[in-house]
Formats: sequence, structure tokens, C-alpha cells
Amino acid sequence: MTTSIASEPETAPADKNFLPGPVLLLGAPGVGKGTQAKALMAAYGIPQVSTGDILRANITKGTELGKAAKALVDQGILVSDDLVNQMVADRLKQPDTHRGFILDGFPRTLNQANWLDAQLSTNINTLPVVAISIVVEYEQLLHRITGRRISPAGRIYNIYSNPPKVSGICDVDGSALIQRPDDSEAVFTERMKTFEAQTAPVVEHYRKQGRFEIVDGDRPVEEVTAGIKSALTRLRKASNQ
Repeated sequence: MTTSIASEPETAPADKNFLPGPVLLLGAPGVGKGTQAKALMAAYGIPQVSTGDILRANITKGTELGKAAKALVDQGILVSDDLVNQMVADRLKQPDTHRGFILDGFPRTLNQANWLDAQLSTNINTLPVVAISIVVEYEQLLHRITGRRISPAGRIYNIYSNPPKVSGICDVDGSALIQRPDDSEAVFTERMKTFEAQTAPVVEHYRKQGRFEIVDGDRPVEEVTAGIKSALTRLRKASNQ
């Protein structure tokens, strides 16, 4: 299957009758992946499966997997793929995932992608993962991140696309706006390098199998959502042929 960019949204699927299955939503820092994940969750009534949330939940509940993970975290050691895989496997057994789910932070590596494919293939009723990447040009992402300013109350501005009326001052309460350290260009550049290095093998894995599409993320939120839905519909039709 040739990778394409979903530009003009097609008719959105009838959400209640459409089976989305497992969806890996990819996107660099600043593309709006979190916003789109929430939109898909609401549209299809499926959960977000976040490895960060799963890890924290296991540690909080004191499960055997959580205890093993906490021992590593307390030592500053990365939690192994094997432990993460086991936690994901347990999460996918829960009934709210039977129609599908949005994958967040997993799979990050080719090994994890191969494991997930094998895990899902054990259930004949489970659809394979499809991957959709939201793309925005580098300069636009840089402006989204480095232009972000936040008030103490959490109001968000952007000096390029949504500036305050008075530079550096919140429109509502007059407080001074700040730029978070993580929103600097140096940090953004490093995050992009990490994202590209980690994502490339995973993208190629799904691309080779015809389970990957690109969606233009430099559009209004609703149009991006429609583009993702259209891409998902095409990928599911292709996988059923």
C-alpha cells in the first residue's frame, strides 16, 4: 500500500457501527496528538492505552508487576520492555478495549511493535494495529512550542498564533506570562531527534505491511480529526480485503 497524505476529509464513518480496532497515533512534539486522541476516544467510545498511566496504576495498586517496576524506578533504572509488555497485556484484557483503543507511548521500538502484533494475533477477534502519523512542518512545530507562554493560572498563549494584547501579560488577570524551560528551542531540538530516531523503525514496520498513513496536522483541529477518521476507515477496509 502506498503511503498517502489525507488532505481532503472523506465522509466520516458511522461511529457507532465502525470498529476502529487498535490505533497507534504518532506525532512529533507539538502536533496536537493528545487533542486528537481525545477526539477519537469520544467519537468511537474507546480508551487510551497509555504506558505511563499503566505503569503508575500498577505501582499505586501495588501489583506484582508494579512492585517490580517500582524497584527499578527507585534505582533510576529504565523499566524493561518485558515488564512494560506484561502490563500492556494485562490492560488489553480489560473489556473496555474490545472495540479498539488508542495507543499512547507504545510501541516505541521495533521489538515492542513485533511483540504487540504477536500478542494481538492470539485473538482471532482482534484487529491488527494501524498507525496514523500526524505531520506538521518543522518550523511550524518550532513556533508552536517555543512561542508558548503560560500564565500562573494556566492560561496558554502563543506569541506567533495567539499573542496576548500586551506582550508578556495575561489578558485576563494581568499576571506575567512565563515560558517553560521545556519549551526552549534547544530542548525541542533534542526531543525531535529522539522522536525521529525512535519512531523511524516503527513507522517502517507498519508502512511495509500497508498499515500506515500520514495526515496533515497543519489544519484546524476538526479537519485533522476528520482526516484521521478517513485514514482509519481506508486502512481498515484495506486490512479486510
